Amino acid sequence: MPAGTSWPAAISCSMAVNDGAGRVVVRALTADDQDEFLALARASAELHYPWYTMPATPEEFRAYLTRYAQPATEGFLVCLRDGGTMAGMVTVDSIIRGRFQSASLSYAAFAPAAGRGYMSEGLALVLAYAFTELRLHRLEANIQPGNQASLRLVQRMGFRREGLAPAMLFIDGAWRDHERWAITREMTDFPPVPPHPTQPAR
Repeated sequence: MPAGTSWPAAISCSMAVNDGAGRVVVRALTADDQDEFLALARASAELHYPWYTMPATPEEFRAYLTRYAQPATEGFLVCLRDGGTMAGMVTVDSIIRGRFQSASLSYAAFAPAAGRGYMSEGLALVLAYAFTELRLHRLEANIQPGNQASLRLVQRMGFRREGLAPAMLFIDGAWRDHERWAITREMTDFPPVPPHPTQPAR
């Protein structure tokens, strides 16, 4: 896993993977991304079904974008370094501070870029950001057992399986079982940073 780095808060961020010649960057989603995002989301609907749903209309996109103005959520586009084409989306959601210092992680590739390793590189960048700039201790990804592509991705990134949560999330009209996968800062080689100010001293 690449060494971590930090970015100033509240701006778009990017980071090279490994030797500085990574194929992707990650940056914040903005209102200007609407048309390209919606076109790619529509083209990717079959790839995502039934695991993940993206906005399909301008109204849904605006609501989706509003989520990332909240302090407990950060969203990142994974974009190709050459040309800036969107390859996918990663969300750090439900950020809880205090003694937990944890968040949920979700992600989805866009169909034209799927299967090329771009999301592995993009997720590595987001992990670096989460464990250094956000100073989180733990990230959890909840994945339906049949979603083999997502399961392979978290395994490649070093997540460990913590168990099965029956009927955990309401998706595609029913309560679905999910495997719970997580990674903590101690499982990575990112450089140490001071604890987040909300973490108790003991």
